[in-house]
Amino acid sequence: MSVEQVDVVDIIGTDRKTGQVVLTISDHLDWSDSIAHQTILQEKLNKYLAFVESGEILERYPDARGRPVRFRVIFKYKPDGDGEIFLSKAQEVIEGAGFSLTSNVFVGDSD
Repeated sequence: MSVEQVDVVDIIGTDRKTGQVVLTISDHLDWSDSIAHQTILQEKLNKYLAFVESGEILERYPDARGRPVRFRVIFKYKPDGDGEIFLSKAQEVIEGAGFSLTSNVFVGDSD
């Protein structure tokens, strides 16, 4: 699953420390075409918001009932300047809807 599969929730789980339900987006795209990347990511975030706000999350993941929700984006590549601005704006919108957004760049083995 990936950011390009906009109708799929990539990963869903509960953070044991915070109790938050975390919906993760796996983003493997580079930022060579920042506008296209932002458009895809925005569409995926919008689908995640709709998934939560419609209540579908409770049908698919009943453990979400009564828990705060966090959207998390795991990037393969560090966002460029415009990508960072996009993420800041997306965070404002998502927080305005009562949820949170975090992101980080995956640092794994280079084998």
